[in-house]
Amino acid sequence: MQIDARILENDIVRLEPLTEARREALRPLAAEAELWALTSIRGDGTHFDAWFDLMLAGQARGDQISHLVRRQSDGAVIGHSAYLGITPDHRRLEVGWTWYCAEARGGKVNPACKHLLLGNAFDAGAERVELKTHHRNLRSQNAMLKMGATKEGTLRHHLLCWTGEWRDSVYFSMLRDEWPAARAGLEARLSA
Repeated sequence: MQIDARILENDIVRLEPLTEARREALRPLAAEAELWALTSIRGDGTHFDAWFDLMLAGQARGDQISHLVRRQSDGAVIGHSAYLGITPDHRRLEVGWTWYCAEARGGKVNPACKHLLLGNAFDAGAERVELKTHHRNLRSQNAMLKMGATKEGTLRHHLLCWTGEWRDSVYFSMLRDEWPAARAGLEARLSA
C-alpha cells in the first residue's frame, strides 16, 4: 500500500492536504465547542494551535494525512478529515478526525468525503479501512453503518478524554471486497 498526500475532489468537496498555510482558514470553524465534546483532545479556542500542530506532526511522521475540506460550490472551508494509523505493511489505515461546521452536516458532504477517502485508500492498495468513534456519538455511528461499514465491537475505557471522561471506542471497518457495494451506495446517495 502506497498512499500519498494529494488533493482529492469530486463535484461536492475538495480535500486539500493540511499545511501550515491552511491553519487560519480552519481556525474559525474549530471554534465551535460542540465539535470537541466527544473527542479525546480539544481543538477549539486556545487549544486549536496544539491540535493543528498534532495533525501536522502526524503527517511529518508519515502515519497520518490530514485534509482541509472545502465545498466546491462556493470554495468555503467546511471541515477536516484525515487518514490515521497508516500501516503499509499490513495494508490498513483509519479514516478519522472528521468534523464539519454546522451548516455542512447532514447533507452530501460526509458521503462525498467518505467516497473520496475510501476510494483513494482502496485504490492505493488498502485491504482494510478502520473507523472509530465515541460510544456516545450516535450520529457518527449511524453514518458509518449507513455508508456500509461493519461494526466490529467496543474497546472499553479506551481513551481518557480532555473532559476527564473515559471514552469507550466503537470500532467499524470496511474491507477491500466490501468497497464496491459501499461505493455504489454512496454514489446513489450522492446522485439522489
